[in-house]
Amino acid sequence: MPAASRTRTPVPSGPVRRFPPRGGTERLVFAAAVVVALAVLIWAVTRSGDDSSTAVLQSDDPGIAHVHGLGVNPADGSVHVATHYGTFRLAGGKADRVGDSFQDTMGFTVAGPDLFLGSGHPDSEGFRRGEPPLLGLIESTDAGVTWQSLSLRGEVDFHGLAAAHGVVYGWDSTSSRFMVSSDRRTWETRSTRPLIAFAVDPADANHIVATAPDGVLDSSDGGRSWRKLSAPPLVTLSWDPAGGLVGAAGDGAVYRSADAGASWESAGRLPGSPQALLVTADALYAAAHDPDGTTGIYHSADGGRTWQIFYQDPA
Repeated sequence: MPAASRTRTPVPSGPVRRFPPRGGTERLVFAAAVVVALAVLIWAVTRSGDDSSTAVLQSDDPGIAHVHGLGVNPADGSVHVATHYGTFRLAGGKADRVGDSFQDTMGFTVAGPDLFLGSGHPDSEGFRRGEPPLLGLIESTDAGVTWQSLSLRGEVDFHGLAAAHGVVYGWDSTSSRFMVSSDRRTWETRSTRPLIAFAVDPADANHIVATAPDGVLDSSDGGRSWRKLSAPPLVTLSWDPAGGLVGAAGDGAVYRSADAGASWESAGRLPGSPQALLVTADALYAAAHDPDGTTGIYHSADGGRTWQIFYQDPA
């Protein structure tokens, strides 16, 4: 199920960096992102000779730290986490680093068994190999162990991605373009506007619900036009055919919509500020900062009313 990701910001994706490209606020957000990227780069350079990046989380590993996206791999049912510092697989209360890349995976979605799509920025080794700062659309066919470029390399930084109805939907943070591709190589720009996260209706390829700086939005024409909905101030969304449409606000309040976004009801509360949200047929998962600023992955089996810790970074 597609989800949008979120940044050291909430998603959804990311999951944020999402304000008009030429406004003063956008320049501040971009500057903050550059500072974060430089910190990641400096940290990764200091570890370039350490082979522990391919193993289970080590004491000097930053851990998941901040989450941009969550997904379940249909191949084995495992939960995968896309972060500032690479991709992790959660198992037995541990976060196992997947592969040896520390890339900042901003946009992330699971498109099939062992098939992941992403976007973002390379790690220090990637820069040394000549990768551009913006990865465009990238693909992993081995559950995040390795990644290959598909399109828009050097041009686009998707902070939101969704694979549904045989197409890929993406929102580019650098230009505020909402884009769609049927072959993952050629893209149609359908609109340009600031977004925070979005989710595609599992029953309708043209129906999309999104969060934005000015509220929750709805599109009935595949993202070409948008109208504002009456809704809580959501920052992240997830939509599953069986699990339904769920959103979370910046204060951790969780809401559910039974009518495709037209109305919302309170479902519960996360124990912190949300970074990403994932709805599946039988559970909800969320990444959130606790009051002390420690990132955890939380799990709910009762529709969001109560949450249990699934994994937590060391304090």
